[in-house]
Amino acid sequence: MPRSSRHMLNPTKIANRCRKFFAIAGACMVSSLACAQPAPDPPSGEAVDATDKPSIRFGGFLDGLPAYTYSSPTHWSRAVGRLQLTAQGEFADQVKWKLGARLDVDPVYYSSNFYLQPVKQNQRLDVFYRENYLDFSAGDWDFRLGAQQIVWGEVVGLFFADVVSALDEREFLLPSFDIIRIPQVAARAEYTAGDSHLELVWIPVPAFDNIGKPGADFYPARLPSPTPSQVAALFQDPVTPSRQLSNSSYGGRANTLVGGWDLAAFYYRSLSRSPTFYALPSDRATQPITFQPRYDRIWQAGGTLSKDFSDFVLRAEAVYTHGQGFSVIDPGAPQGVVVRPTLDYIVSAEWALPRDTRVNVQGFQRAYFGGSVADLTIKSDGFGMSLFVSTKLTSTLEPQILWIQNFKDAGGLIRPRLNWSAAKNTTLGFGVDIFTGPNDGYFGRFTNRDRLYAEVRYDF
Repeated sequence: MPRSSRHMLNPTKIANRCRKFFAIAGACMVSSLACAQPAPDPPSGEAVDATDKPSIRFGGFLDGLPAYTYSSPTHWSRAVGRLQLTAQGEFADQVKWKLGARLDVDPVYYSSNFYLQPVKQNQRLDVFYRENYLDFSAGDWDFRLGAQQIVWGEVVGLFFADVVSALDEREFLLPSFDIIRIPQVAARAEYTAGDSHLELVWIPVPAFDNIGKPGADFYPARLPSPTPSQVAALFQDPVTPSRQLSNSSYGGRANTLVGGWDLAAFYYRSLSRSPTFYALPSDRATQPITFQPRYDRIWQAGGTLSKDFSDFVLRAEAVYTHGQGFSVIDPGAPQGVVVRPTLDYIVSAEWALPRDTRVNVQGFQRAYFGGSVADLTIKSDGFGMSLFVSTKLTSTLEPQILWIQNFKDAGGLIRPRLNWSAAKNTTLGFGVDIFTGPNDGYFGRFTNRDRLYAEVRYDF
């Protein structure tokens, strides 16, 4: 049953988070103003070089998204407003910078009596740092230091070779990629020679997926909705690894162009960005077992390819992961976890057709090695496909649909949506998110989270 208890808001916590956001936003403006100071007048008779004038660019977006979960039990599940601010410019010809921050506020998690208090506190107000980095060059090498997005994959709707960026998974895979990705504070070096490119990455203190709190709509463990407090109490907060050199992440990616084929290979050594739930004994007689999310030490190797065939674009990605643990229901498994190497691959073909029509078809599969996976608590193996279609009915109306389907046990996700370009830089969207499949499947565990939503976004 929905919960009737309500709690007083904590104005100190709200004020602290707002101060954090405005401090970062203020840094954007102060840095911009500092860089934008007028240069001294040139000596008489000398021409002014336009390239000496600093260029400061501001940007960002406003986004609002209300969502109503119509599966039983029905409830308002989202009413989030997002404001992102960015500023970028140059200190010199070879030194560039970028600052960014985002503020999210959701009234549902202030007023709703559906969610547990820890969930409400976790999702009502957030202040995020976004990309905040410094770019510079030395000889043939380009360097980027700071919080940044490191994107190694580019398939539609899913993450395969995109192994570096952490994700905000409190809304599963539903938000746009620029919202769901969490920047990593990293040092990146890049070298380009002709059609070949080398990228080296070191992340001293890695960021991890934000999975939210037990009782949230898309908490990764399969839980009832609404979640009783006694059930939520079985799940601990994730164990954050200590900040030491041995817990840092590093890797590299090399790509080259051969006969029109863009070929790339990568290696990445890290702590897994998503946690594994380990079953541990509890000191409570009424609660003999508790589940502790931990980050396994893994390594990943893989590759990508793409080629433009004029009529369509072909892409493929594959990644082999070693060291990842998976929760199982086998009582004989130590701490309820087995370690299984996996191979994930996806092949994608995309066509651009008349009337601004786009069609993308993908086939994908996950394979496990080293033992049985029949007892996995969440099923994600087997072959699947996805279909994305969008077209323009008029200059302002664009219907689209994304359908992702696993043909074994993981289930599927269907996302029809209508976009309306209401004004310049302003888009209004209406859509439905439908989850299908068995309740122990990767998508099917959320079958009672089907929702209707609207979204308005203004980019500036």
